Amino acid sequence: MALSDPADRRSARVAPLPPEIGFLAAEGIAPDILARAVDLARHSGTDAATALLHAGLVSEESFYRALARRLGTAFLAEPVPLRGDLRYPQCLAVGAALLEAEPCRVVAAPRGLAVARLIAAAGGLAHRPVITTPTALRRAVFARHGAVIAEAASETLGRLHPLWSCRPGPGAVELACAGAFLAILILLLRLPTATGFVLLALVQALMLALLTFRLAAAGTGAAEASSPPLLPDEALPTYTVLVALYREAAVVPRLVRTLARLDYPAAKLDIKFLLEADDTETAAILHAVPLPPRFEVVIVPRGLPRTKPRALNVALPLARGSHLVVYDAEDVIDPGQLRLAATLFAEAPASTACLQGRLVIDNQADGLLPRLFAIEYAALFDVVAPALAAWRMPIPLGGTSTHFRTPVLRSLCGWDAYNVTEDADLGLRMALAGYRVGDLPSTTFEEAPKHVRAWLRQRSRWMKGFLQTSFTHGRRPREVWRRLGPAESLCALAFVPGTVVSALFYPFMMAGSLSELILGGGAGDTILAQLTWAGAWMVFLAGLAAIWLPGLVGCLRRGWRDLVPFVVLLPLYHLLVSLAAWLAVLELLRAPHRWNKTEHGLARSSRSGALGRRRMEPAPVRAACPAPPPSPKPAGSG
Repeated sequence: MALSDPADRRSARVAPLPPEIGFLAAEGIAPDILARAVDLARHSGTDAATALLHAGLVSEESFYRALARRLGTAFLAEPVPLRGDLRYPQCLAVGAALLEAEPCRVVAAPRGLAVARLIAAAGGLAHRPVITTPTALRRAVFARHGAVIAEAASETLGRLHPLWSCRPGPGAVELACAGAFLAILILLLRLPTATGFVLLALVQALMLALLTFRLAAAGTGAAEASSPPLLPDEALPTYTVLVALYREAAVVPRLVRTLARLDYPAAKLDIKFLLEADDTETAAILHAVPLPPRFEVVIVPRGLPRTKPRALNVALPLARGSHLVVYDAEDVIDPGQLRLAATLFAEAPASTACLQGRLVIDNQADGLLPRLFAIEYAALFDVVAPALAAWRMPIPLGGTSTHFRTPVLRSLCGWDAYNVTEDADLGLRMALAGYRVGDLPSTTFEEAPKHVRAWLRQRSRWMKGFLQTSFTHGRRPREVWRRLGPAESLCALAFVPGTVVSALFYPFMMAGSLSELILGGGAGDTILAQLTWAGAWMVFLAGLAAIWLPGLVGCLRRGWRDLVPFVVLLPLYHLLVSLAAWLAVLELLRAPHRWNKTEHGLARSSRSGALGRRRMEPAPVRAACPAPPPSPKPAGSG
């Protein structure tokens, strides 16, 4: 039967409010605000309370004060006194803990549909819980159990999987033994005996096998697989975004703008800034910059080591998303990256536990060093990493724009807090656990150091972490070989310890090869001598090709034809890489877990404009004749 009265037709269209926000109607919240929250929840496929709060339609404190009034109980503002025997992180997962002054009294901070369940059950509760906000509850838990949380972030991996932890790491004796072994090997290789020639031939064969990965990657086709239809809002999972900050005040405003532009439903975003307790400058900037409600600042409890992976481990138990991504403070992210990653995860098998985004150096006009750094990154993230992902090989992760399935990350105990290149270690651990890394064809712009000293500090940290990872997983080489398989083990050998060893000996191998091949060496009279002479030429040429070809292909795929001439300089750039590797060895002895901080926000140029500077443009061509005088202004112009 048709409704004739307009009021009847309007009332038929008005649906009852979901119980998780329905109580707000009696609190004077405007009906259009509640209706908007319902509409947002319907379109994003989430509950109305989360949609309301993440959209900033009602403040967190106002919402939970109103909930306390609806339940007829007290609202507890900060500080929240908690009992000392609470269970972490379970108390934050369920949003409830026991109060210190009243041992049988619960303080609750329910989220989402848990609000509706609490309202429905309140009538049957003998003691209704005190209400507080989720933020106040988290701060109270961290204040009460900061030392326990810090210890768990640092030691859980070593306690549960000691063979996966880089502690205690190699000492002076282990490094001396490794150095002595290499020295003896080099001495034997130089002896003009049958044994020396056979060993040299074996080493050359191994080096060629390791170089094959980079050469084959450069020859792999550049055609990208067609992107599947992106998931609609209602089908997207909740996504946690972690950004560890330390002395990053200069880039915080740009970072907030970048994350606020993500093409993802606000109700399904869980963005956490992780801040060290003594970083007052960054804290002041975060306090001054208006943060959207879906942003959260987590103060990492004091503890050692002072590293990025420890901060990430603190936040991992707090992650509400089924997917999780790590970004660096200086990153400028493609707005569609999270949606694309969620889509690819939905299409991929469960064994694909991680997706690595494409990292791009954007301040190339800041000098020769950023240009060469940009070419190196193009080779790695546009050529080598996608090929390794296609071949299902182990991949040392990039440290940022790394997307994970959160349950898998938790099953691996997160990151190694003592490894200063935690990304490479985690990539290898995932491969050992039977997971694989996929390619995410989405760009994240980064800033490269423009001064040699800053570049060396950053690169020596990376090399030190590769050494830590090599010693950690080299404790049981037969187990690694069994778990990974022959090709995968060679790939891991090439890109983790092989990266450091080749960098350490790069100047000596180059000098020796040039002196022998150009300045008068000879092949000798025996067949073995001639074979090793030919092998030396092959290794020398293959090494140059492995340096040049991926860089050239990466530039061409990015459309950076202006950087192609600089590819020739990469062998000289690798001399700096070698210096960083030797500094890493010294630092591994002196300060194995020290984190060399890289300062950001110093870029003067930006090729894409993402870093907030002028675009990188070709220099104007000077005219052969003087420019004409400017035209006179029309009468009356200002």
